[in-house]
Amino acid sequence: MTTHGEGHNETTGYDGRVHTQGPTALRRLDEVDIRKARVGALGNNAYLLTCRRSGHQLLIDAAADSDRLLEVVREGSPSTELGLIVTTHRHRDHHGALEDLVAVTGARTAAGAEDAEAIPVPTHRLLRHGDTVTVGHLSLEVVSLRGHTPGSVALLLIEPSSVDVPGAVAGRAHLFTGDSLFPGGLGNTDHDAARFTQLFDDVTSRVFDRLPDDTWVYPGHGDDTTLGAERPHLKSWRERGW
Repeated sequence: MTTHGEGHNETTGYDGRVHTQGPTALRRLDEVDIRKARVGALGNNAYLLTCRRSGHQLLIDAAADSDRLLEVVREGSPSTELGLIVTTHRHRDHHGALEDLVAVTGARTAAGAEDAEAIPVPTHRLLRHGDTVTVGHLSLEVVSLRGHTPGSVALLLIEPSSVDVPGAVAGRAHLFTGDSLFPGGLGNTDHDAARFTQLFDDVTSRVFDRLPDDTWVYPGHGDDTTLGAERPHLKSWRERGW
């Protein structure tokens, strides 16, 4: 699998590691600012995407600690503008602050169609595999990764080309995976062979078979990784069954 070229506009030294104190981790790309914050007792990752041209914002997983997440939203937009909150799956540790964030910001909500009824905040948009989510000038593709839960979704951002940004490099992929893919393996499927097989097959066909090694993976807990770092271990994951 090939990788995309270097030479992109990135100025913040983002390394994808979890930071429990200090400023929010910020990754500044050609078209989008990505902020990563660790919140809650289970160390959940929340990600704020800010379109650099329009200022529009999307939050992935309003997991916990609404005050902290509102600070992150304000870092991206002093007016606390937040257009959409996507919940990657139904587990409570990924939507514990959703009600508060919606109440304060007025944001719309979205989640996988099969998980929405289990989320105790109304879901405005039901997401299905292949759908598109927009934030300002950015488009993210919905990738269904069933198994951890029936409606687990990932969001795929392919950096656009832009004649307005000198030196912009198009095509780099950024994948926000919730609890479906982590450094070292797949999400928990409770040792259910059918659920594991479904998740493994989805992750293989919809992620690894399609995207290049330099695709950056932003998981729901812990440090980031890349597909290139994880690809050599696919066979061992299949053999061990988790």
